Amino acid sequence: MSQTLAYKNEEFLDSDDARPLRILAEYLEPMQAFQQARIRDTIVFFGSARLAPEGPLGQYYDAARELARLVTLWSKNLASHAHRYVVCTGGGGGIMEAANRGASEAGGRTVGLNIGLPHEQRPNPYVTRELTFEFHYFFMRKLWFAHLARALVVFPGGFGTLDELTEILTLTQTRKIDRPIPIVLYGSSYWKEVINFEALVKHGMIAPEDLALFQYADDPAAALALMQAGIAAEPDEAVPCLAHSRTARR
Repeated sequence: MSQTLAYKNEEFLDSDDARPLRILAEYLEPMQAFQQARIRDTIVFFGSARLAPEGPLGQYYDAARELARLVTLWSKNLASHAHRYVVCTGGGGGIMEAANRGASEAGGRTVGLNIGLPHEQRPNPYVTRELTFEFHYFFMRKLWFAHLARALVVFPGGFGTLDELTEILTLTQTRKIDRPIPIVLYGSSYWKEVINFEALVKHGMIAPEDLALFQYADDPAAALALMQAGIAAEPDEAVPCLAHSRTARR
């Protein structure tokens, strides 16, 4: 009686015992795709899947679309053998769709790191096909957001957006990401109402200098300028194609 090879045994691969293999696959598959596509680094867009262009906060959809278009036009005019500053999103609707759409309309490649959820989300049609990924594990998806990011722009959002924002803020604050990442909070009135960063300083939860980890913007051109200035402050040759964690000092 012939036996099924372990790596072809779907029942085993779906089991609890094979969870480490599934986690590793969600690291290795995107890595292979990014290397084959010569994606050197990304500009990451976070924001709510619930923001539609025709909704009450539709101006944020339009702004994300325009900013992604500007980022992509800038990227395409850079002299490089690789694809630089590629727009990357969570691959779903709302702000994610808007950013992928703007990048696509500018004729650029664009990344979507989608995750399967019960009620949302489905990959939007503007993500470059070979750069569309489906994740099961949130933490592996967040690793790929951080791994190639050179800048981050965060539009209004809920729990998921807050989780993603604070993850990058923590990695930057603790210097676990071995390079500075400009973080732009788009929509100052929204963010100043939703998160009282000054109160965190007042109560000693963060240091006053931690407020310099991010900046606010209220129009696409200003957001692009802030990201460009932050990126230019770091020597390009010091930035690897894949991020390295800072080695803990003993």
